[in-house]
Amino acid sequence: MGSLPASSSISDLNQIQNDEQKLTEKTLLNLFKSQQNYLNYFFKHLDVSQTLKFTQTLISSKGTIFFTGVGKSGFVAQKISQTLVSLGIKSGFLSPVDALHGDIGILTKNDVLVLFSKSGNSEELIKLAPCAKAKGAFLIGVTSNEVNNLMGFVDLNVHLPLERELCPFDLAPVTSTAIQMVFGDTVAIALMSARNLSREEYAANHPAGKIGKSLIFKVRDVMKKPAELPVCKEGDFIMDQLVELTSKGCGCLLVIDDNYHLIGTFTDGDLRRTLKASGEGIFKLTVGEMCNRHPRTIGPDAMAVSAMEKMESPPSPVQFLPVIDDQDTLIGIVTLHGLVSAGL
Repeated sequence: MGSLPASSSISDLNQIQNDEQKLTEKTLLNLFKSQQNYLNYFFKHLDVSQTLKFTQTLISSKGTIFFTGVGKSGFVAQKISQTLVSLGIKSGFLSPVDALHGDIGILTKNDVLVLFSKSGNSEELIKLAPCAKAKGAFLIGVTSNEVNNLMGFVDLNVHLPLERELCPFDLAPVTSTAIQMVFGDTVAIALMSARNLSREEYAANHPAGKIGKSLIFKVRDVMKKPAELPVCKEGDFIMDQLVELTSKGCGCLLVIDDNYHLIGTFTDGDLRRTLKASGEGIFKLTVGEMCNRHPRTIGPDAMAVSAMEKMESPPSPVQFLPVIDDQDTLIGIVTLHGLVSAGL
């Protein structure tokens, strides 16, 4: 058997130092430009009619769209499958090795199996293809070699043009996998458009992420409810409302009338400014005399992300928005801290 030469720590260190000296901004820029050129080759030579037939096959599928692949192509296949799932499309990844040991049982005649392979000659896929064919699934090969063994088993073959890998030896699959990813994700968005997926439907599939929260959460979902509000009447003395001002965690007082209609707001900043301007005279001042009677407000059915945008809008940002209904009745308050805590 052959053996690798023993490494020398000193020679390895010298090699690293030499490599560091060779690596420059120009070197990196040239690599990025080369990769761009190889990707442009793909875009220029892609058979759009093949891609359209591929996309239409996925759209018309009555079963599950399965993806499979080996090595790096397998990782790409998994990612594309997960993208389709996030769009509400029935999809899954089928390991070519596990499939031959029982997992192929999940395939039915209504399913589509997409086989990603740069060469189209991967042994694992060649073994899987006839077995999947026997299950009645529709097979699609996605390869970069124009002539390959997989073509003899699939119902449709899509060619992904590849000029060469960015790797100096033209071996490491760094350009071919980039092409696979671009191809798969672009087709996924085509499916999204064809299904007329709405923002609300998309958000429903991403409830825990910031994307979903920004599309799902409304003000009523994140606002403080009436029992938690720091409310007072306009005739109340400012100094008598200090506990209410500081204990509810809103940084303000919401001034209301007897019917719970919002009259204005009085903030802790207003308190500091009033104290500085009036001194001991603050003990005789009512909240109604010093409150802001034209505060920004928002409705309960507005999107929570819109509340954040309204807080940050000119002329100056605010930390809260009173929530009022169609009858101008105060029903809650939404705070910047509450929005951030909700993950927005």
